[in-house]
Amino acid sequence: MAYPPVIIVHGLPHIRTALAPQRPVTLLSAPGAALYAGCGWWAALLTAAGFTGPAFLDCADAPGRAWEGLKLGLTGIILAPCPAWAQVADYAAAQNATLLAAAPAALNLGQPGAARQLAQWLG
Repeated sequence: MAYPPVIIVHGLPHIRTALAPQRPVTLLSAPGAALYAGCGWWAALLTAAGFTGPAFLDCADAPGRAWEGLKLGLTGIILAPCPAWAQVADYAAAQNATLLAAAPAALNLGQPGAARQLAQWLG
């Protein structure tokens, strides 16, 4: 499935920056964010931003975090290949969620100067 341009966000200010051009975007958490910020943080962040488009929480190689995110109703999860990947994939499919084995190419708004590259990234 093709997604709008993917942007890594680290908090609400980044989401606001990503949405400011009023173009379709896909939001992605920082690598492994589920491990240190948690699934609830990502869900609350998307809710606070009022974002209903495609969004992915990066769970690194932690299937427990992926399950937790899916149970919270998250519809996009990144989970690196691990022994439980197939089981998580089955559960994700039953929840009408998307599970990816790797994060797509993205503009990371946490990098210096990334906000200046946003318009070009969005095309």
